[in-house]
Amino acid sequence: MAVVDPVVGGLPIVALVGRPNVGKSTLFNVLTRTRDAIVADRPGVTRDRHHGICRQFERPFILVDTGGLSVFEDELPRLAAEQAQLAIDEADVIVFVLDARDGLVAYDRDIANALRRTGKPVLLAVNKTDGLDETVALAEFSELGFGPMLPLAASHGRGVGLLAAAVLERLPPATTDALAADEDGDGPIRLAVLGRPNVGKSTLVNRLLGEDRMVASNEPGTTRDTIQAPLERDGRSYLLFDTAGIRRRGRVDDAVEKFSVIKTLQALEQAQVALVLIDAQEGVTDQDATVLGHVLDAGRALVVAVNKWDDLASDQRESVKRQLERKLEFVPWAAVVFISALHGSGLRELMQAVNRAHASANWQFNTHDLTEVLGMAFQGYQPPQVQGRTAKLRYAHQGGRVPPRIVLHGSRLTTLPESYRRYLENFVRKHYRLVGTPVKLEFRGGDNPYADRRNPLSERQQRKRQRLMRHVKRR
Repeated sequence: MAVVDPVVGGLPIVALVGRPNVGKSTLFNVLTRTRDAIVADRPGVTRDRHHGICRQFERPFILVDTGGLSVFEDELPRLAAEQAQLAIDEADVIVFVLDARDGLVAYDRDIANALRRTGKPVLLAVNKTDGLDETVALAEFSELGFGPMLPLAASHGRGVGLLAAAVLERLPPATTDALAADEDGDGPIRLAVLGRPNVGKSTLVNRLLGEDRMVASNEPGTTRDTIQAPLERDGRSYLLFDTAGIRRRGRVDDAVEKFSVIKTLQALEQAQVALVLIDAQEGVTDQDATVLGHVLDAGRALVVAVNKWDDLASDQRESVKRQLERKLEFVPWAAVVFISALHGSGLRELMQAVNRAHASANWQFNTHDLTEVLGMAFQGYQPPQVQGRTAKLRYAHQGGRVPPRIVLHGSRLTTLPESYRRYLENFVRKHYRLVGTPVKLEFRGGDNPYADRRNPLSERQQRKRQRLMRHVKRR
């Protein structure tokens, strides 16, 4: 089964499976030429299925990094193994990654037996062979009975080309539309799902996708990587980014968690709309304010989703609404939607708010109309005088989108106080009915173009000046 990628169309799928800490995420990063998968020298870092695209060879394919298959006594390893099994089910080719330094262990045989029952092409990639005799290292794994064994040193990129060539040989034949690119200039709406740990981000993404695509658990910090997932809903295309929870910097001690926060911020930079989840039972916390601050710094369109709304009584709901009005005063333009990710209530209103925020962030202004609107703002409320002079507007034009950026030209505009700038921003937002997006205003004053230029005096002017100076000295 091929997954439809929003950029490259339907592509064959290759899954990386194996025990924890055998180098699957390192191999994923090398093949995709990214750093999308978090790599750490400890088992169990990867939990969700992580999709990427390998483009560096003759034929592109989707690569799936999975959590390690192990004895799952705890909940998270069990859920990670379930995600790995889903990746195996949807894959066209399976790359079984083994550790040459650990040798063949009993659980490798169990994984091999399970993969053999799938009937799908399986390649043995023996990793960490650097510094070892490859012949001796590979001989131990020959009893598994699969095809050619390929030695790897993923951290150094050695043997990756041979592995890719073997993968390409086993992919299903390409169809004419498999490599078709999305020719829509606008592309899908890139939506980043943000929030502090354990507010229901992965649950919401799973509900929107209609499948258990992400590991969802009551344990905070379940999601570590930023996971991308395409979505088609009500005739619109989306690219969802399920991100790790963001905590305040002083509370982030674990190195893996620090990398997770970096990946989250990178996803925010790639996104067009930020969907920030808030736990209705806990209200707006300092950590929520930290997440909202990151969205403001990035200048992204914003939708605030108050999750777990169905668990509150009517009096509690009124209290939460009053708190939201008070604590979200610094983002009065943000759309607020009340939802239940677990039960699916409010999702239609949520996606409508996302669409409207995206449309507002991509609003195209007409220069003549924009100048007239801002002219009405200046006439309706005159700016305060500075040193006896009033700022005046000549014209305005659009300087960019996502967020909308408006450049104002005139005289003494740089002297406008902050309160008047907020007035102009709110006037533009109200006139054009922009919801869920910040509006950036740039003020450029009409400086004298000849301020730093001096005209050289002619010979006649120099003689006249000398006569005048002699006359002044005699007096």
